[in-house]
Amino acid sequence: VYFESDDERDRLLLQTGGKGYDLILINGASFNSYVKRGYISPLDQSQLLYTSSIEPRWRNAFTHAREYGYPYFWGTLGIAYRKDLVTEPINSWMQFFDPSEELKGKILVVKSSRDVIGMALKALGYSANSQNPDEIKAAGKLLLAQKPHVASYGYINLSYDSSLVSGDIIAATVYGGDALNVAEHNENIQYVIPKEGGNIWVDYFTLSAKSQNTKLAYDFINFINQPENAAKNAEEMYLATPNTAARQLLPEEILNDPVIYPDKTLLQNSEFYNELPSKINRLRSGIYARLMQ
Repeated sequence: VYFESDDERDRLLLQTGGKGYDLILINGASFNSYVKRGYISPLDQSQLLYTSSIEPRWRNAFTHAREYGYPYFWGTLGIAYRKDLVTEPINSWMQFFDPSEELKGKILVVKSSRDVIGMALKALGYSANSQNPDEIKAAGKLLLAQKPHVASYGYINLSYDSSLVSGDIIAATVYGGDALNVAEHNENIQYVIPKEGGNIWVDYFTLSAKSQNTKLAYDFINFINQPENAAKNAEEMYLATPNTAARQLLPEEILNDPVIYPDKTLLQNSEFYNELPSKINRLRSGIYARLMQ
């Protein structure tokens, strides 16, 4: 089942109480809430192959990750833009949220509450995980001021007829691997992690607590993480694999691509998303709801 954002995945699971799925692909910040809601079950480690090839930092990056999750890919959230259609290179979130005249009406903003508010906070010099109500309200004010200049809220099409390829959209919030995918259709598409930093995300396969095909779920996790398969998948998706055995099979052009494997300098201001208190989530949800009206 395809979902465009974490918010949409949450809605899909809420509709059924988590029923109807065997594997659920989640981001690291969702572990606590998914465990509390009973959506996922601990993984039987004895049924998992290739765990020795998974980098420990990704297995331990979030609370409950080692017990409930099998790392799939990791990457960053930044900005993809048409370098041939801007006067100056984009290197800051503020250029995106407070756009110049040439960008007005040609911005695509990812439809995800955590990403939208998180990166607006980064633009203002705050943490994407801020729990300060004044900082969050300031991010909301910035987003509402940007709204008249946003072409739409959603995600870019990665095919040849993408609005970023045609130039109808000049800048969009995008995950790094997707930026490389769409750049296959136009060499002028540039991806940047803004100087304020972005989000470092990690996706995990988790076992649905309501799974009706548990053996098949484990078989699929093991199949997709077989080093040869994990390497093919990473090369096709332009994403960073946490599987060290798979990485040894990747070509140098993938391993040396700073979009796929950014160095520490590029990542120094970027953050993982943390789980936030209910009070802060309600404040953020209210801001996001007003933005989507």
